[in-house]
Amino acid sequence: MTTATVTSKGQITIPANVRQSLHVDAGDRVEFVELEPGQFLFMAANRSVTELKGMFGKPSKSVSIEEMNQAIASRGASAR
Repeated sequence: MTTATVTSKGQITIPANVRQSLHVDAGDRVEFVELEPGQFLFMAANRSVTELKGMFGKPSKSVSIEEMNQAIASRGASAR
């Protein structure tokens, strides 16, 4: 098990083997996801948007830009 020490400012240094495994480097973002009280998942937040392609399957119908603009306009008008 790999451990780290929390500083007085609440900071930790991520051990090198963990950084390598997560493919994170200086300036990258990480996320802390609470699984249950007192237990968190620590994960890299450096995935590209292109990696999300296909995650939800193909849409049942395609929508044109004009249809999107109309839907946005009608929702915006009803929000007033």
